[in-house]
Amino acid sequence: MTTRTFTVEAGLIHLFTEAIGDTNPVHHDRDEAVDAGFDDVLAPPTFAQASAHFDPNYPGRPTHGEPWIGSGKSATGTPPAILSGGTEMHAEQHFEYHLPMTAGQKLTIETANGESWEKQSKRAGTLHFSERIHTYRNADGERVLTIREVGVRTERSVESDVEGRDQ
Repeated sequence: MTTRTFTVEAGLIHLFTEAIGDTNPVHHDRDEAVDAGFDDVLAPPTFAQASAHFDPNYPGRPTHGEPWIGSGKSATGTPPAILSGGTEMHAEQHFEYHLPMTAGQKLTIETANGESWEKQSKRAGTLHFSERIHTYRNADGERVLTIREVGVRTERSVESDVEGRDQ
């Protein structure tokens, strides 16, 4: 299990909500949030994922002077080593809130491996699924949020033709 901290800042919430086009006033205006019963500006549901970009070990985080794999069809840097010929992908993600996440909180994030399983695919061979569980706790040790991520690694790559359809 790994542990790190993340401070929920109103400015980061503002930038995040601007990026996703969120206009809910409880995510932008402290007075509106307090009137709605929150301690401060409320973070939107998927905001916690932004904390990954402050984790120096997050593989999707760009690092100065190092190639970055990017998020487009073609990597702009060197992709991480995986099973020979396979592909690694984000499969699903679940957010379970236990308490509101608001500006000013300093959260401790505990990350642990969850379950793993396999399925067979005709085209990609064995599909290796694995969970990672991220538990966000406030200064009192109370759970604020649990995120369950599922990744999948294929045994072999599935090539696409020029028109974008799988062969």
